[in-house]
Amino acid sequence: MTLSAALIEKLIAAAKEEALQRGFPPVNISVCDRAAHLAGFLRMDGAILGTVDVAHRKARTAALFESDSATLGGVAHPDGPSYMVEHTNGGLINFGGGVVIRDAGGTVVGAIGISGASVAEDEIIAQAAASRVRESLGDAA
Repeated sequence: MTLSAALIEKLIAAAKEEALQRGFPPVNISVCDRAAHLAGFLRMDGAILGTVDVAHRKARTAALFESDSATLGGVAHPDGPSYMVEHTNGGLINFGGGVVIRDAGGTVVGAIGISGASVAEDEIIAQAAASRVRESLGDAA
């Protein structure tokens, strides 16, 4: 699986649909390729402007570290081994809402980042979008 335009559109549509179905606040949806470059973006009507950058940083974090952004929080705290890592790579995010997308072989092809709702809601949306794409492609993302 590659991060094609069709896959990017599916990820964004799935995230938007999840937010709407659950009645969550409007969110920003950022999709990055495996090198953490912006590949697609949607700001839902009414999404808070300040969360545009947060959504993109969540996606970048997941892509750069090949791991969900919430996982980084486990090591990037004052007593953790990677405290202050969020200040590297142009700024990262060490809480939920950034989810890595993998192909069937486990190779990272990109990531999705969600911001604008609560952190827990952002994580739900990102995981749901990744899961729906996995199911539609029959891949292990």
